Amino acid sequence: WRTILLKTSAGPVAVTDSQGSGPALLLVHVGLGSLLWRDLITELAPGFRCVTLDAPGTGRTSAFAAGISLATAADAVTAVLRTLDLRHVTLAVHDLGGPAGISAAAREPDRVAAIAAINTFAWRPTGIAFRGMLAVMGSGLVRESDAWTGWLPWLISTRFGVGRQLGRPERRAFRAVIDRDGRRAFHRYIADARRNDQLFQETEAALRGPLADRPLLTVFGQRNDPLNLQPKWKALFPGAVQHTVAGGYHFPMCDAPAQVADHVRTWHTAHVTRT
Repeated sequence: WRTILLKTSAGPVAVTDSQGSGPALLLVHVGLGSLLWRDLITELAPGFRCVTLDAPGTGRTSAFAAGISLATAADAVTAVLRTLDLRHVTLAVHDLGGPAGISAAAREPDRVAAIAAINTFAWRPTGIAFRGMLAVMGSGLVRESDAWTGWLPWLISTRFGVGRQLGRPERRAFRAVIDRDGRRAFHRYIADARRNDQLFQETEAALRGPLADRPLLTVFGQRNDPLNLQPKWKALFPGAVQHTVAGGYHFPMCDAPAQVADHVRTWHTAHVTRT
């Protein structure tokens, strides 16, 4: 694999490219960095060109001058699509990578052949539970408590987060990557998801417009869809192929990377691969 700092008009973006010769797969997560895709890329790289990135303010990408927002994350994803000239790409999105990735796809719909939605959404959050969670997790109090104590990376590194397949040294390494500024960026992204109505207008229009005919795969953890996001995807894309990972939580690609990779390969062969 090769990791480079890709120069963009907004600033350098850290991009990891497996450089495979197969179909392009762009994996987008926003908030914690690209390391959480590692095991899934290991499974898929023999048959796909897997590309992923650290969103602004996370991992090895510094915050853009425009600040931390889903819009700046979408700028970074768009830059990767254009600069690497990715075409007929399958866009795999997780968590806040959904809004950012779909916003980028709305700008470059002709490059996106299919969408794989993994425990994610791409529409304006509604309802007391959804908006309340974003308000709490995006608040200054929670942000600064995490910045100074690191309780969130510790929690996410456990088996209830990304850690089911990780040993103790790997869990420590994961926590070390998310420094104080990175933890602040995570909570700022969550706060932006509650208020960035303009971005969600763009994503919703794209899902009902230029992206509406794209093949869609959804993979959710069995124990982590309290907001019923997977049925919403099915309502938007009636032909969607949907899977749940038994006993899985918010990071099914970390809980069961081989299983999720098999879902991606099978779906891609049946619905995406050019004939």
